[in-house]
Amino acid sequence: MDKKTLAKVQEWLDYSNLDETLKKELVALQNDEEALNDAFYQDIAFGTGGLRGILGVGTNRMNIYIVRKATLGFLNYMIKKYPNIKQMGVAISYDCRKNSYLFAKAASEVIASAKVPVYLYTSMRSTPQLSFTVRYLGCAGGIMITASHNPPIYNGYKIYDDQGCQLVPTLADKVIDEINQITKMFEIKTEAFTKLCNDGLIKMIDQTVDEAYLAKVKEIKINDVLKKNIKIVYTPLHGTGSTHMVNLLTSCGYEVYPVEEQMVPDGNFTTLKSPNPEEASAFEYAIKKGQEIDADILIATDPDADRMGIAAKNNKGEYVLLTGNQTGAILLDYLGKYRKPEKKPVVFNTIVTSNFAKAICEKYHLKLVQTLTGFKYIGEQAALIENTDQEFFFGYEESYGYVIKDFVRDKDSFQASLLLAEVASFYKAQGKTLINVLDDLFEEYGYYLEGVCNITLTGVEGSQKIDRIMRHFQTTPLSSMAGCHIKSFEDYDKLIKLENGIKSSLTLPQSFVLKYIFDNDGWVALRPSGTEPKLKIYIAIKANSYEAAQNLIAKIKNEILTIIDNIK
Repeated sequence: MDKKTLAKVQEWLDYSNLDETLKKELVALQNDEEALNDAFYQDIAFGTGGLRGILGVGTNRMNIYIVRKATLGFLNYMIKKYPNIKQMGVAISYDCRKNSYLFAKAASEVIASAKVPVYLYTSMRSTPQLSFTVRYLGCAGGIMITASHNPPIYNGYKIYDDQGCQLVPTLADKVIDEINQITKMFEIKTEAFTKLCNDGLIKMIDQTVDEAYLAKVKEIKINDVLKKNIKIVYTPLHGTGSTHMVNLLTSCGYEVYPVEEQMVPDGNFTTLKSPNPEEASAFEYAIKKGQEIDADILIATDPDADRMGIAAKNNKGEYVLLTGNQTGAILLDYLGKYRKPEKKPVVFNTIVTSNFAKAICEKYHLKLVQTLTGFKYIGEQAALIENTDQEFFFGYEESYGYVIKDFVRDKDSFQASLLLAEVASFYKAQGKTLINVLDDLFEEYGYYLEGVCNITLTGVEGSQKIDRIMRHFQTTPLSSMAGCHIKSFEDYDKLIKLENGIKSSLTLPQSFVLKYIFDNDGWVALRPSGTEPKLKIYIAIKANSYEAAQNLIAKIKNEILTIIDNIK
């Protein structure tokens, strides 16, 4: 353990008022140098989703001291940017996780103690609703306490600007600069929560903003559909979706059957292997419920209800899980057919989203704009076309995030679920399941399939190994993968593109993403996760049949993993 890390450990040991639970953990860690080093060797950094880390003691963990320090830095940034912040205030929400409410209170105390009003929800609310709330109340910014779909040992902290959009790196860097200027985190002074509430500096909110949000969500309707012709199973996976989703869908006329065991807020996610709708195991209870009632579609949302995953019944009565790209393609095609834009329509997705969207957009004469990974970039682009001759038409990314109307500047599972219900009902009236619809799209556009490979590498050594892997691919030219000729190579770290030996510049912001593009409308991308200790490998290809596409993905994955196995 280096001197800097030892000094940080000693600072925590010397703090006499350290939280009792954290103090016990710190004492216990004295006998495990590796674990102690991992808890203190670095400060949690802002990634694609703000702060996110394992709960516990230390500067590399999520705890009230890290939250207070981050909040004071964010507050100092907002004070400089918004001279009238004491009139605007800050909105705060939180999910079902362990310590989420504790962290939300801690953040509220820091801000309100500076005489800046805080709008805090009385109980858990979703990330998209927090985004909406910032704009609805005219706040200077927002804070969401969540670790999204991470395992239960995690929690996190997302920050939002006055447009309800997560801060892009150029702005987040300014917040980080403010945070780094706070050298004495244990000396941050706050007044008591109850006093701040009594003084009117912390204002508790719920029903009024709930109703405003849900009213806006209902405006996304495209067509009048039968509604009662389908049955929907819904699970919030113990998270914030339980606050509104069932009421939203039933009030719009749909038959919804909640997975009761998972409607209960539970930060331990007791009934789940993982609270992630991207994983098949998250649908175990929903599939059982679906089979009981013969449901047409199953919907699962992650703990902060920004992501939506679905399974749809095929003609054999089996439930098939759809990927984010496939769900996005179904929604985009439906919108392209039936939604009538008032201005020039623009669709937004990310550089790791399948080219399925590109083909659909070309058919419906929709402009497609691709951004870096992270919905904050889509939110940023949405703001740029406001009050122009263009309009936001649809935004989505492969990781199960969708937004139909940009009154929310983040992923919104409520909008996505309501539109999905409409689409399922619309096609059921034509005798089609969503699987039939997807098959039709494959037949029309080609078999766009994708695979994601996550390599988890934890701790200091894991972080270093991920960097070595990325540097290897960055510096070792490849001409083909699994027999697919590589047409071009895009390096978003160095912001260069190589095609036919010719180097050109990339215009997107810098990010450590490497992308190989094939001749056949497919590609492979690698990037370190911004929120988890993972290397993410994305594979997206197009083939003439489902089987050919699957086989090609398997070959590409095997070839990449073989290369990685040989990197020491």
